[in-house]
Amino acid sequence: MNINCLIVDDEQLARGLLERYISKIPYLSLKKSCKSALEAIDCLQKGDVDLMFLDIQMPDITGIAFLQTLKKKPLVIFTTAYEEYAIDGYELDVIDYMLKPIAFERFLQGANKALEQIKLINTAANTIHITQKTAKNDTKDYIQLKSNHKIYNIKYVDILYIEGLKEYVTFYTKDKKIIVLESLKNLEEKLPKNQFIRIHKSYIVNSDMVESLYGNQLEINNKYIPIGKMYLEKVKKKLF
Repeated sequence: MNINCLIVDDEQLARGLLERYISKIPYLSLKKSCKSALEAIDCLQKGDVDLMFLDIQMPDITGIAFLQTLKKKPLVIFTTAYEEYAIDGYELDVIDYMLKPIAFERFLQGANKALEQIKLINTAANTIHITQKTAKNDTKDYIQLKSNHKIYNIKYVDILYIEGLKEYVTFYTKDKKIIVLESLKNLEEKLPKNQFIRIHKSYIVNSDMVESLYGNQLEINNKYIPIGKMYLEKVKKKLF
């Protein structure tokens, strides 16, 4: 598998470092290295970029503002010296947030995360089915998922949370994750509203699985899920 990469950073040294890192990883291929967001537009419009390493603080337009203008986005990893933008990254569905100076080990971790996401997307099936039938010997409803040539009957009570990535969603249970083609918005309308709650642009959680609230995060099965700013009050009111 080959992942086409785009670097967008106004600092020459930062671009050079990322270029060297990309050259060391066999499954990464550099399409272009840009010193501004405006320079990157042409490359993105061609549609052959899978992963963009995007700086935040740049002249003319910030990386955050630039990302908000894009209708069709590749996978994005923020590369920045400013830790305070991490929450904005979650809101914009970036897959990772790397703080400068970036060590190669940290870069490799982010690249592997992108590789995993792309593999999941490429192997996902094209449909998702919601059924109101009940499983045998069980009064609870379940969701029927078709993924990777298999059909799964997943009980609602077994779902921990659901993560959206572009037009795909990933269902997480305690022992598996299943990715299917569906938007999180459409899925939200189909799930039982008394059991599932949208807490973020990218997350729906099973309210029965929530263990605690920590700042702007929910703890579920030893994992912390971010709560979007616009959802925080609703989450507190319903769950706490």
